[in-house]
Amino acid sequence: MFAFLFAMKREANSFLGGAFSMIRALGPGSVSSFLKVILDVFYYALWVAALGVAVGVLGLLLISFDPQIVPPMARIRIMGAAPGLVSALRLAGTELSLIGVIVIVQRLRRIFGAMTAGDPFHPDNVRRLRVTALVLALIELNRYLFVALDHFVFGLRPLGGFNLDFTPWFAVLVIVVLAEVFREGARLRRDAELTI
Repeated sequence: MFAFLFAMKREANSFLGGAFSMIRALGPGSVSSFLKVILDVFYYALWVAALGVAVGVLGLLLISFDPQIVPPMARIRIMGAAPGLVSALRLAGTELSLIGVIVIVQRLRRIFGAMTAGDPFHPDNVRRLRVTALVLALIELNRYLFVALDHFVFGLRPLGGFNLDFTPWFAVLVIVVLAEVFREGARLRRDAELTI
């Protein structure tokens, strides 16, 4: 497999006149370090968004318990529902998904940090990839749960409708396989260190 990939890189490199040899995947100043910086910025932006959504959930819960505030605001629609408990629950579902995305981005930051340090097969990367796959699956299950709550409990039309999307489940499977590849790479590196 690695011989095939190496041959493909060599062929593409000769075809493009050596353009791939200028692009480094690992170490400082590489694509990995560039992606790490992007993930760092995205991570902090997600925290700001999560805090904003949490304040929104809290505000909607407070509005739902004060009967004097709700009637004037009954015409306003937040995520397709009037302000109150239903819209607070919808926003809470969004908050849960946002927290899941924060966890995934945080794990990816650490993986790319290890790659920037020149250590892609760090043993912790296996666990990080597994957690990423699990959280991605939980985000998708969270979406199903809140669509079911909208439809069966509140009798509302679910936001975006109910659709079974196989893309997240395919991504979960790919990440699980990548975790096993990283586990095998870490094992091979450990065996090589023991034989030297």
